[in-house]
Amino acid sequence: MLKDVGDSEKKYLIYIKFISMRHYFLLFAIVLFSNNIKAQDFKNINAQADKFGSLLQLINFYYVDTINTPKITEEAIVAMLEKLDPHSIYISKKDLKAMNEPLEGNFEGIGVQFNILYDTITVVATIPGGPSEKVGIQAGDKIVKIDTINVAGIKIKNEDVIKKLRGAKGTKVIVSMQRKGVTELLDFTITRDKIPLYSVDAVYMAAPTVGYIKVNRFAQTTMDEFRAGLKKLKSAGMKDLILDLQDNGGGYLNMAFEMADEFLTENKMIVYTEGIKSPKKSYSSTKKGEFEKGRLIVLVDEGSASASEIVSGAVQDWDRGLIIGRRTFGKGLVQNQYPLPDGSAVRLTIARYYTPVGRSIQRPYGDGTESYYKDLYSRFKHGELNNRDSIKFPDSLKYVTPNQRIVYGGGGIMPDIFVGLDTTKNSAYFGSLIRKGVLNQFCFNYVDANRNDLKKKYPDFASYKKGFIVDDAFLNNLAAVGEKEGIKKDEAEMNKIKRELQIQIKAIIARDLWKSDEFYEVFNELNEVYLKALETFKTDSFKKMGIVESK
Repeated sequence: MLKDVGDSEKKYLIYIKFISMRHYFLLFAIVLFSNNIKAQDFKNINAQADKFGSLLQLINFYYVDTINTPKITEEAIVAMLEKLDPHSIYISKKDLKAMNEPLEGNFEGIGVQFNILYDTITVVATIPGGPSEKVGIQAGDKIVKIDTINVAGIKIKNEDVIKKLRGAKGTKVIVSMQRKGVTELLDFTITRDKIPLYSVDAVYMAAPTVGYIKVNRFAQTTMDEFRAGLKKLKSAGMKDLILDLQDNGGGYLNMAFEMADEFLTENKMIVYTEGIKSPKKSYSSTKKGEFEKGRLIVLVDEGSASASEIVSGAVQDWDRGLIIGRRTFGKGLVQNQYPLPDGSAVRLTIARYYTPVGRSIQRPYGDGTESYYKDLYSRFKHGELNNRDSIKFPDSLKYVTPNQRIVYGGGGIMPDIFVGLDTTKNSAYFGSLIRKGVLNQFCFNYVDANRNDLKKKYPDFASYKKGFIVDDAFLNNLAAVGEKEGIKKDEAEMNKIKRELQIQIKAIIARDLWKSDEFYEVFNELNEVYLKALETFKTDSFKKMGIVESK
């Protein structure tokens, strides 16, 4: 049969036979381990796999120009997944480790936070317990050399710094530092180690009996951090809790189950999943939770997604606490990650999440991925982010909690108490100061020049919070720095946003002197959702809305 065709045609026909056999055995193995693939599905998948493989070979043998086969294969995979849903994605081998790092809760490196200021790598803070702190590196130190190679004044980029400083645990790197008040460079030999990535941003007492915990994502270490925070707050006299999940985009779902479990008594469904090829599976609370009694408020907004919605949905559906803020993102699709032969992977949607009363968390995505991700802009345009009355729910989306409260489906979690986005303080001038890095740079330079005096005058955060004032002279100095960076001072805008600037500056300086707990304790004075929560604890809103302390 092959004698009448050319060599390339022979190779192609042999390849067709080969891939047919290969896919046959591959898919036969899949069928052995899955009850969900029917004979007809098997036949269709086999045919399509052969079709795609045949196309690749035709391109390889006959296409007019040289082609990058791995590249076009990856692009085909990406395009195929985009046709499924917005959250099924392809992850290249190169990107896989970086994507998993924030959820795994650590990376390997030297343990510093840095900024590049005036073309110089400047240490903003050392991570507590990390390798850099152990050898005596301090905030304000400037990295001049890494392994004897100059890195100052060469327009180095953030990603280049990360490549040079990160490395396998146990390896060493020598950094030469310039320190204020020291003439010669200081050389530090740092042994790289695992560096924790914290998912709890802040833990503090917001009022005499009200604790506050802010969680930025649901990572491998989240519940250890969260429980440590609860313990700290309880010892400080906490009776009620604000859990801040604003802008928390989700993460590991088992962490969400564990967090919801801390608030619910035994055998309460937290969430269930179901898909055409994934049988219904429910997750329920266990016997003991660390905060089953006491009033609970969960803060959410349009940036709260996935795991955040599971926690807030369970709290709301069981009448366990109040949800305050704005409607959440609406990401309720379950992904499993599957490896591909070359070390890459796909995260494939296999089911949907449903709250205890049966609400689907996922918002519609039938109009395509682009429209799906423009939804937040659409919400803003239609007034939903500003006004509760702009949101209309049909009767078909009404659900009833055990205490006969009405809650709504249709995607995302609608809060019990709505707090609109305040756009009256929007300022182009303020935005320019932030976008160009002037605000952070100015605050860092101020702390760097005055650290010892500030620590002496304010030996603890309480004295700083009470006594430190950002006055007009301070703001004028900021404006002068802004003008040097091409941002023209706008007196009217400065007056309009004066309070916001004062609080943000005070918060940034507090973070540089202490840590993120102190930053949020100051910064939350601007957080309308947070302030509404504090106000709500002083009212009878819990009783009016049928919320009980425990069930």
